[in-house]
Amino acid sequence: MTPLKRPQRALYEEVADQLRARILGHELAPGSWIDEQALCSQLNISRTPLREALKVLATEGLVTMKLRRGAYVTETSAQDLAEVFHLLALLESDAAAVVAQQASDAQLAELAALHQHLENAVGDREAFFKANEAFHWRLLQMANNRWREHMVADLRKVMKLNRHHSLLKEGRLGASLNEHRYLMKALLVRDPVQARTLMAQHINNGQAAAS
Repeated sequence: MTPLKRPQRALYEEVADQLRARILGHELAPGSWIDEQALCSQLNISRTPLREALKVLATEGLVTMKLRRGAYVTETSAQDLAEVFHLLALLESDAAAVVAQQASDAQLAELAALHQHLENAVGDREAFFKANEAFHWRLLQMANNRWREHMVADLRKVMKLNRHHSLLKEGRLGASLNEHRYLMKALLVRDPVQARTLMAQHINNGQAAAS
């Protein structure tokens, strides 16, 4: 039997990836108007894939479509961020409780290894960001609820629109690492109540540092 070929990605998906990277990298600033004509020229594409890409980014909350005015990079207010952090605390704390109850020994060992990457990255802020993101994302995957994964992924994209990253605040990186240590202990002893509480506190402390 001839193996199935993996279908090529649609052009609008590739365009969405490029625009998403520009937005999250703040190359396209929050609140800025998206010049469709200029982008089509830069990317050497027609308006159709660009507009399809903008629709994708609008569903993710990264782009806001305004009637007869076009597309704008979404701006996040203090209220927006408060709402995002509130939902993240609910979703990720629930995931932590599930993992404490249901994860295999091998999965907990994997999380412990990811936590060790955090320990090793204390002197390198960029490496710490990446290790932190990897830990949170893998924990979500282990909780095995794809709908929660989709929601958290979109919420974290919106959170990245905010230039004031919580881990940039003086002393927050060390505090975040300490919170991870306690969370990891709760996971390893399979205490779902403590894991839920500690994850919620961790997210809420991140919110306080980002404000």
